[in-house]
Amino acid sequence: MRVTMTTSAAARPGRVNEDFTGAVPTAAVLVDGAGIPGSESLCRHGVAWYATRLGGALLGLLSPVRDRGLPALLAEAIEQVTDAHRDTCDVADVIAPSAAVALLRLSGGLVDYAVLGDATVVLDRTDGAPLVVSDPREVVISRSYEAALGATARGSDAHRRILRDLRSHRNQPGGFWVAKDDPRAADEAVTGSCPVSGLSGAALLSNGASGLVDRFGLCDWPEVMAALASGGPDGIIRRVRRAEARRGVAPDDATVAYCTGLDET
Repeated sequence: MRVTMTTSAAARPGRVNEDFTGAVPTAAVLVDGAGIPGSESLCRHGVAWYATRLGGALLGLLSPVRDRGLPALLAEAIEQVTDAHRDTCDVADVIAPSAAVALLRLSGGLVDYAVLGDATVVLDRTDGAPLVVSDPREVVISRSYEAALGATARGSDAHRRILRDLRSHRNQPGGFWVAKDDPRAADEAVTGSCPVSGLSGAALLSNGASGLVDRFGLCDWPEVMAALASGGPDGIIRRVRRAEARRGVAPDDATVAYCTGLDET
């Protein structure tokens, strides 16, 4: 399997890239870290550290042998990272670092996939429209907070209070599920498998990159996959940045991992 990856930090002062992507010969991982101002007092490591450690743990656990399902591997990775900082940080606080995760694994002629949180996996099928795998629960809940967030200044105490209330829905029944401190959240991942023979490629996208389709509505998924096949992930990221600038919205970290040669593994 060949994987082309591009990640771009949001162009804001003092920000580091809180996304992670990586690959091994038979698997690809994308982690989209999440946090809000003020969480530094709870976790001295930060969101970027959490995303990188979780991504590294997943790459170390992924194997071409399908002896364990992706949710089980994700649960173990969450447990490893939580153990690495539970004695120094308040990992259980609602605004402690967390992450959305997208996973892809090739094994025995099949592609296994898993999505936890607002990341996206797209499988480009040779005989039909792409299969888009996403978890809409966070998006649905976040919509009810959009007006209040838009009416407060970013970084203000009021803005942080609203974000904290939104994050209180994480990893709760009736809420949305992400990688954080509870490995049981991995059981809520959207998962599946399909034959590799019917696929021409696959893509893993953070929500900052998938926004070209699901936020800005500038193209559809067949167009995205065609653009990836012809020009790779860089063009997708550039289009996202232009859309953010034109609409005057705050930029977000954007990451794409594009996988081809799936049937050559």
